[in-house]
Amino acid sequence: MTVQKAKRALISVSDKNGVVEFAKELIHLDFEIISTGGTYKTLKESGIGVTYISEVTGFPEILDGRVKTLHPMIHGGILGCRDNLDHKSEMTQEGIRPIDLVAVNLYPFQKVAANENSSWEELIENIDIGGPAMIRSAAKNHNDVIIAVDPADYPLIISQLKDSAEVSLQMRIKLAIKAYTHTAEYDSFIQETLRKRSNQEEQISFVPCIEKSVLRYGENPGQTATLYKKMTSQKSLVDAEQLHGKELSYNNWLDTDSAFRLIQEFEVPAAVIIKHTNPCGVAIGLTVYEAFQKAYEADSVSAFGGILAVNQTVDKDLATEINKTFWEVVVAPEFSEEALQILKEKKNLRLLKVTEEAWKMQAEKEWKSIQGGWLVQDRDLQEAPASTWKVVSKARRIHPYFQIMILRGKWSSM
Repeated sequence: MTVQKAKRALISVSDKNGVVEFAKELIHLDFEIISTGGTYKTLKESGIGVTYISEVTGFPEILDGRVKTLHPMIHGGILGCRDNLDHKSEMTQEGIRPIDLVAVNLYPFQKVAANENSSWEELIENIDIGGPAMIRSAAKNHNDVIIAVDPADYPLIISQLKDSAEVSLQMRIKLAIKAYTHTAEYDSFIQETLRKRSNQEEQISFVPCIEKSVLRYGENPGQTATLYKKMTSQKSLVDAEQLHGKELSYNNWLDTDSAFRLIQEFEVPAAVIIKHTNPCGVAIGLTVYEAFQKAYEADSVSAFGGILAVNQTVDKDLATEINKTFWEVVVAPEFSEEALQILKEKKNLRLLKVTEEAWKMQAEKEWKSIQGGWLVQDRDLQEAPASTWKVVSKARRIHPYFQIMILRGKWSSM
């Protein structure tokens, strides 16, 4: 006669980081493990005793796996309230055993969407149905069910179970909130991806974002601030690798964004200096070193403590010149090793290396908050061809470098 375990955990994950170790710990804590598809195979091959989902439902996975957990034996076990006598009576009558822990994360829709060559059919098949349903059910019944959507939470759950055989209500609520955040982000990303792929007009907008970092303070010391990253497949400034210096502040991010947006408009060697979101020096040159010198000379006083962005590699000579004054942030596509050694002499100077993909101008929406709402517009990507330029000053001579670049068609806007 098989002795039933005291508790049951349902594990069905796309992200399998830590899942084997998690399941082993649950076994030691007298949990029965129920699983599906790929997760079942992973656990089984790791020598973990696991019950296949069809043994619980009494029904096979059907429709290429589209239907496997959408069953009363699963959702009744998750949603039944343990202190509700009517629920307990119905569950006993129907032979439904409680499920006490649900560890689920969702099909990798975002990863598939990041591949521009993925087909519409591939996108659709990576829309999870059973996963969000189980997550939402477990999160709703968090008084009785532990919901885990993030592998980073596995150790804390195990720690609390070992200490007191339970997870605290405070922790359950925290996990439930994270679970609903997980499904909300997932649905938002699907909505945005399908809308863009099908060229549908935007009616109701959901912008999926994830917290990247809590900043030291906002525009002023008395304000709190957080940096969020849009969950898109495109790389951006937010994905920059910080090579040196202390954490960027709210104002640093604003100014750096202004500098980066402006420098993106140039294909020729260019330098942009920003102070309080305003350009105080913008120049191009035959080299990025020359461009920097011109930009700095435009207003060397205001440049002090500003943000510098250049669109070519910072080498030893440019780094030496940069170090002659105080800067908050330097943004570039690359820094030479010699340049890094020089620039790192400044303890607090932030050095941001922005990925090649992020340098491409992106046709994205720009959002500005107003009280009670948002203003949204397309980013201005219109170019002004050189043939449309008019010299409106008395000095009409055009620098020979500009003449060359215009003739080559390399410089279409300023």
